[in-house]
Formats: sequence, structure tokens, C-alpha cells
Amino acid sequence: MTKKKTNQLEQDDKKYIWHPFTQMKDYSEETPLIVEKAKGSYLIDTNGRRYIDGVSSLWVNIHGHRKKEIDQAIRKQIRQVSHSTLLGLSNIPAIRLAKKLVQIAPRGLNRVFYSDNGSTAVEVALKIAFQYWQQRSKPHRQKTRFICLKNAYHGDTLGAVSVGGIELFHDTYRLLLFKTYKIASPYCYRCSLKKKYPGCQLACLNQCEKVMEKNHHRIAAMVLEPEVQAAGGMLVSPPGYLKGVKRLCTKYSILLIADEVAVGFGRTGKMFACEHEGVTPDIMAVAKGITGGYLPLAATLTTEEIYQAFLGEYREFKTFFHGHTYTGNQLACAAALANLGIFEKEKTLKKLQLKISYLKNKLKSLTSLSRVGEIRQKGFMVGIELVKDKRTKEPYPLEDKIGIRVTSEARKRGVVIRPLGNVIVLMPPLSISYREMDKLIRVIYESIREVTED
Repeated sequence: MTKKKTNQLEQDDKKYIWHPFTQMKDYSEETPLIVEKAKGSYLIDTNGRRYIDGVSSLWVNIHGHRKKEIDQAIRKQIRQVSHSTLLGLSNIPAIRLAKKLVQIAPRGLNRVFYSDNGSTAVEVALKIAFQYWQQRSKPHRQKTRFICLKNAYHGDTLGAVSVGGIELFHDTYRLLLFKTYKIASPYCYRCSLKKKYPGCQLACLNQCEKVMEKNHHRIAAMVLEPEVQAAGGMLVSPPGYLKGVKRLCTKYSILLIADEVAVGFGRTGKMFACEHEGVTPDIMAVAKGITGGYLPLAATLTTEEIYQAFLGEYREFKTFFHGHTYTGNQLACAAALANLGIFEKEKTLKKLQLKISYLKNKLKSLTSLSRVGEIRQKGFMVGIELVKDKRTKEPYPLEDKIGIRVTSEARKRGVVIRPLGNVIVLMPPLSISYREMDKLIRVIYESIREVTED
């Protein structure tokens, strides 16, 4: 693209677009990176410069950009029909995808409710859990509250924000939210209980049980991201935590909602993170990687028992009165089917295991940097927590914008990533090559050193 056209786009971008999770005052003072095209692990801007997509375009891209099979599936579907409503009608891709999701999901999840993004998938889960108990016998109707984790992020709609726990994101909307029971996250590096794993014997589960024991008659469900709290800073749960939560939910008749939006579709090394501990939740929300990073789509899966609670005569109004205009959209479902087909055809998860080990070894080089406090990894999800003092774990003040400065430096070196406060996040496409991983880690190392070393 010509320099004149690029300059005009930069001006129009700043004049007309309000970017999400972006302080526009700062943004208006920078030169924006405008993506024109992409291929494989690379984004290409209007100046023709290539950047490794180090966060999979916000955790959605799986097999790389411009994947032939997904491109073709969308073109083929366009020749049939691009969209028709799922309210009282059905369509072929939606049916086929629902069947496929049930086949690959943890055993026991066999009903699929479509929506269009991670927030809405969680919102659907919350409403289903609430209504499920309301349609049971009278004593269960007190179960109207939710239990969730501090440092949690489940989306930006108000229900999802209510079960979130990141003050920076959520405090502004406090007066709009419903009350929840919030318990300590399994954040071992900064344990709120001042204990160390494994000697702690998962003491955070004891706190969870105390809240459940006292309030189970009021609690409809517990919601959590299995294995990794992604937006919370890539907080990796210790082994046994997820299984322990499931045990407690069963003991106290509380539904378990697994938010697999960020951790699903291979990100942790398995198709779904719940598989690491053999857990089947009562409700599971999925989105992000479901279409391989092509189109908005989400789904909320439930057990047959929950589904049956919504069946009745029309006059009983047990219907789940919730839906979205583009629910079960044909183009998105076609892309998702192609995406899942690639997992099988290319044996993506099997090949990923060696890449996970390779990435783990490459990340060790960062431990020599004086400001790297902890490196957290689960599969292809990585969080590098930067600290002002490695010995005391003193964090950088947010106003130092240390994460932003590191990611800005990385962009100069040809890598696109985004921070979570002081945590540098890496979540490349599962298809990234070993050579590209080498460059990714080298650039991160150089960028952290440049910004933080005295």
C-alpha cells in the first residue's frame, strides 16, 4: 500500500475508531499498526512489515492465518446460505457442529446452546444455572448466588463481570453488578494465604469448602477457568485443584461452570483443559478458538439433566428465553467444522506435545533476567510476570506501564503481543514453527532486557 494511503488510514483510525481496552489518549499519540493481510504465524501491516502473531490475535487463531481448509469451507458455505435464524429453525452446519462438539467434549456434556462470543457463552451459562434451580422443587429456589475466584475474568457483559474479580477491569461497574461469593485464586506465586505449594496441601480448597458449607443452599453454581486463569495473568492452578473443586461442588449440590473460552481447543495441550484432571463440569462455555480465529461463535454445553429441567408444557414457561441474532450462524459453524477437521487431519494435539516441551526449554533463558519473577506455562499459554524486586516479589507500579513498554519494544522487533499489567502474555498459534518460536522468545528476551535492565 502506498505511503499516502497508509497515512490517510492512520488519520481515519484515530478520528473514528474507539479501540477496546485501550487508553485512547495514549493511542492517539502513537503510530498505529494497521494490519492489511496475514499468513501463517505472521500479521502484515500496510507498510509490508511482518510481525509474529504472538497472542494469536487475542487467543483465537489456532492453525495460522489463511488456512486453506477454513478459507475453502467458508467460500463453500457462502454459495449455500450465509445466515438464517436458529429461533425455531435449524441449519446443517449448526447441527453437524453440535454433534461434533458433543463427541469431543468431556463425557456427559451432550446439549449445545450457541451464542456469539465468550462473554455471551458465560452469560448463557449463568442464566441456565440460575433458571435450572428455579425450575426444581421449592427448597432449591434459594440457590440464586454464584461463587467465583478473585483475579477471575469471564467477559464484559454484566453477568460475566459480576463473577469476575479483576478490580482494574470491574470496579467501575460495581453498582451494576449482582453479589457473589469470591474466594482466593490458586495463585501460588502470590498466595493470599501465605503458604507454599505443595506443602500447603491445597489450603485454598479449604476456604472454598468453608464458603460452600455455610452457603450451599444459596449457591447455584461455581464458575472458574479450569487450569489457567488467563486474563488474571496466566495463573496456572496446582495439580488437583480442579478435581478438588469438582468434588466440593458435587458434595454440596452446586453446579460447576467451566469457562473454557480461553483455555479450550488445544491451548493447554489437550482439547479442553478439564481433561487434564478428568473432570466433567455441569456446564461448559467455549468460544475464541472454536472457529480457528475466523468468525465470532460461541457455545454453552450442558448435561442432559440440566436440559431436561427446561422441558415442559408451553404454559409452564420453562423455556430458556435467551438468544442471539446470529446464533448458530452457518458461516461460523462451517469454519468451526473445518477447524476441528484440521485437528484430526494434522494430528495437531499429538504434534503439539513436542512443541510444548520445546517452548518450556526456550523459556528457561528468560529466568536469567533480573526482573523476571515467575514464568507460568500450561501448554501454549504463557505468562511472564515482571517484578521490581525478584527477591521480595515487589511488583512494578501500574503507572510504570512496564508491560506496555516491553510489548512496544517487541513490536519494534517484529512481534505483536499484549500485556496483562506486569505480565507478558504469550499464546502463539498452535501451528507456529520451531524457528518462529526461537524468534518469539529471542525478541521477548531482548525486549524485557532493554526495558528493565539497569
